[in-house]
Parts: sequence; C-alpha cells; structure tokens
Amino acid sequence: CEISDITINKMNHLHQLHQHQHHGIVSSSSLTPVSNANLSSMSIASSMVPHAGSPQHHQLHQQLQILQQQQQQQEKEVIYKWIQELNNSSTRESALLELSRKRDSIPDLAPLLWNSFGTVAALLQEIVQIYPCIHPPVLSAHQSNRVCHALALLQCVASHPETRARFLQASIPLYLYPFLHTSSRTRPFEYLRLTSLGVIGALVKADDREVITFLLHTEIIPLCLRIMETGSELSKTVATFILQKILLDETGLAYICQTYERFAHVGAILNKMVQFLSREMSARLLKPVVRCYTRLADNPRARQALVTTLPEALRDDTFQEVMQQDSSIRAWLQQLRNTLDPAGSQLQQQQQPNASAAAAVAAAVNNALPGSGLYSASS
Repeated sequence: CEISDITINKMNHLHQLHQHQHHGIVSSSSLTPVSNANLSSMSIASSMVPHAGSPQHHQLHQQLQILQQQQQQQEKEVIYKWIQELNNSSTRESALLELSRKRDSIPDLAPLLWNSFGTVAALLQEIVQIYPCIHPPVLSAHQSNRVCHALALLQCVASHPETRARFLQASIPLYLYPFLHTSSRTRPFEYLRLTSLGVIGALVKADDREVITFLLHTEIIPLCLRIMETGSELSKTVATFILQKILLDETGLAYICQTYERFAHVGAILNKMVQFLSREMSARLLKPVVRCYTRLADNPRARQALVTTLPEALRDDTFQEVMQQDSSIRAWLQQLRNTLDPAGSQLQQQQQPNASAAAAVAAAVNNALPGSGLYSASS
C-alpha cells in the first residue's frame, strides 16, 4: 500500500529519535533544532518510539526499507526518463543539463549512457553540429554551455572502467580534437577547450597502457603543447597533466625521447612554462611541470640534455615560496636536482655564457637524441 507523506515524515522522525535513544546520543548537536511549538509533539512522539527488538520496531524498520526502495526506484525512473529524452531534439537540452549536474551522484551512469539506444549518437551530434561555429570563431556562450554538458557526459563514459575501452575503440576522442585546435581566447572557446581536455584527462588518469597507446597514435601531444604555451592557467594545468601522464608510461617516455625534434619541442614548451611561472606563481601548474622534467630525466639521453638545458629558475630559489607551501613540489624538484647535478657541474662550465636558451636546447639535444621526425603515428 502507498504511504502518505505525513506518515513518512513521522516514521523518519520516530526512527531518528529511536537511533538517538538506542545509542545514547542525545545532545543539541545531534538533534535538529525545533521551535517551542513543536516541543509537546516531540514529547508525544518520543513516548511512541518502540523499543529495540519489539514487534513495533521491526515493523517500523520494514516500512523504512520499503520507503527507501520506493525512493530509489523513483530516482532511477527519473534518470531513465532523462536518458530517453536525449534522443528527442526538443527535450535534449534540458536532459543534458540535468544529467551533467547529477553525473557524480549516479554510479552506473556511464554504462547506462553507453548501452542505451541512440544516446552516444545524440551526444556526438551535439558535438558535430557546432563545428561550423569554430571556424570562423562565432561560438556563443549558450552553444558552448550546451556542448560542454554533452562533453561532461562523455567524460563520465571515458572515466568508467566498463566503458573506457569501448570509448577508445569507437575513436570518440578524435571528435574533440577540433575544439583543441581552436585559439580564440573568448570565454565560450576557453570553456570548450577546458572541458574537452577534461575528457582526455579522465582517460589518462586511469593509468591504462591501452589509453596511452591510443593517444600516441593521434596528435594529442602537439595539441597539449600548444595549449600549454597559449592557454589560460587552468587549461595549461590540464594539458600539462595529460603530458605528465603520457610521460609516466614507459611507452610514452620512449616515444617522446625517440627523436631530437620531439624532445626539443617538449623541452622548449616546458622552458616557456617555467618562464611564465617565474612571473605568475602557481603551485597547481608548477607541480605537473616539475613532474614532467623529473620523468624526462629518467631517460639517459634526455637526462644528458637536461643537464645543460634545465631552466635556471628550477636550479635556484625562484620557487622557494611555492615549495614551502607544497612539500610534494619541493620533493620532486629536489629529486630532479639530485639526478642532474653530478654531471651538470662539469658541463655547465663548457656552456657559452651568451648562448640563447633555444640554441642550448638544440645543441645539447642534437647530440643526445639522434634521428628525426615529429609526432607521426608511423615513426
């Protein structure tokens, strides 16, 4: 039988009073504040609380379980309704908004989205239909918000272990790359780039070799390097995090250190990042930058090049204030210094004092890393 709202409220209140009595917890901090007008009713309710183990207590417990099951079923039906509404162009926008807002509180949302009929196609349609708005850059704030809601749901799919592999097999990340190619600094485009980076970041966060292998066969590294150079601080941070996760994988480290051009490109952008950070301190951004340098130093040839090309700001006390605030940055930077200093003291004396940073990078890396070729999938 259906339970009225008044009965439900009374049951919840009686159950709360019983828990406080059963556990001996009766204090001003454990009970919800009430007005004087409700004191008499609470006294009556308290006298009605059944004792633990009594038939009334067992019946109350069963009724509460039924109530919870009914509530959970109602919530599921609402979610199913929103997912179905994604297939209708007239109801899709509101469904995107609701699902993106609730995505963190719905554990199985990713499998539901992936396995429901037409849902992924509807999300991709939201992405593809704004391609004409990015060249020339005429994307409005409303369009940006709407497609970012779709991207947020795709991020949910990308981060879930049951759907991540299928997400890659369908090459869905490639649909996001046109957004990462944009250079407009307006808020709609910045929001679009950042949300797209969030999808890639969700993929690499899983530390899955299959993810890294897939990304290495795409243009994600030069795209991240471009955003690291020209993006906002938050976009720089996410792009650098993606590069860091690629480097932490053995395949990714070997790929970037395989040729002179690849390592030189990464080294030059990281150098610019350090210069930027020396002017605008940011612990959030400095941490992945230092981690990238530390990981590059694990490669013997890259380590040889870094001895002479590591920015001076990472050798001196430029970031002392940030390191005092974040002990992990201090630890990683100290590890980097310890790795490079033994050989660095001798090679630094051979450097030309007037050589530019770019020339030093080119000379050192050219000797350390043979070969040529940029980020082609075949090399």
